[in-house]
Amino acid sequence: MSRISTDEVARVAGLARIALTSEEIDRIAGELDVIATSVAKVSEVATPDVPATSHPIPLTNVWREDEIGPTLDRDEVMAQAPAEEGGMFLVPQILEED
Repeated sequence: MSRISTDEVARVAGLARIALTSEEIDRIAGELDVIATSVAKVSEVATPDVPATSHPIPLTNVWREDEIGPTLDRDEVMAQAPAEEGGMFLVPQILEED
């Protein structure tokens, strides 16, 4: 039995001021009916002893504490650069800005 009728789709489309052809109304009614049937099946399975979840597996925080560690030597890095100015990489300008 269809849960979503073509009349309902046409009425909602009219309220939303969306022009749909009769073929589009039939197709959308069928698609919405499949969605409503799928939701009904899930609702049948969901019982009070099954907790609601938003994810199938638990999520864990992946953040870690900031720790000071070894860094690259600035002079050594800048010696590898094709061009440098004031301790920064010098690159060609690509935008038309001053």
